[in-house]
Amino acid sequence: MARQNGILKVTGKLDDLSFYKSKEGYLVRTKGGVPKERIQNDPAFVRTRENGAEFGQSAYAGKLLRVAVRNMLLNAGDGRVTSRLTQVMSKVKNYDLTSARGDRKVAIGLADDAAKALLKGFNFNNRALLGTVLFAPYTLDTATGEIDMASLNTANDISSATGATHVSLQAGFLDLDFETGISDIQYSPKVNLPVENVATSATLTPVAAPVGTGNKFYLLMIEFFQEINGVQYSLKNGAYNVLAIVGVDSI
Repeated sequence: MARQNGILKVTGKLDDLSFYKSKEGYLVRTKGGVPKERIQNDPAFVRTRENGAEFGQSAYAGKLLRVAVRNMLLNAGDGRVTSRLTQVMSKVKNYDLTSARGDRKVAIGLADDAAKALLKGFNFNNRALLGTVLFAPYTLDTATGEIDMASLNTANDISSATGATHVSLQAGFLDLDFETGISDIQYSPKVNLPVENVATSATLTPVAAPVGTGNKFYLLMIEFFQEINGVQYSLKNGAYNVLAIVGVDSI
């Protein structure tokens, strides 16, 4: 892989060269590698097929989670959340100690608390991490999904994005069955507060517990707004909004 440095940037194919655009800029690479048919059938590539199958399963598990929290993710995500979540799911899959190699699953791996701990604390927006934005203590009720901040000073306890005049907080309570793909998510009403040096509290209670017998995920979202003439506008299109998993099942 090489970078295109000329004035004219090209995309497409020419002989054995592929020109394309990525997040790193305009790149070029040569065509090559083992034919697909050989990888699919040659016994020498059995490990490759096993790794590919498990990677695909991990990517699918990540997609299930992203789709389940889509309404929140629309306001707080980064361009690499798909790949980052797939990496975590690949580690979760390794805790499946019963399935044969090539068939290990996230759904089985999540029976282990150590696997759940890998997802707890996951930030969907790596430009705004919960641990670097929120400094107020909070409690989580795993039965109801309620997140309570008994003492909150929005000026001191939240590292607001520059220009923010208001901050909004919301909790999400998700049930996701990675085996069937069925999910249900319930949200708390949003609590909108001015960014000011005043002590207050915030209680985020989902309207109900989600239906299902899958894994339970507890989410916290923090959004920043700028008020102009009485109207609040999402600050920088949500670039510095926070969305994080603060609990998985009972841990």
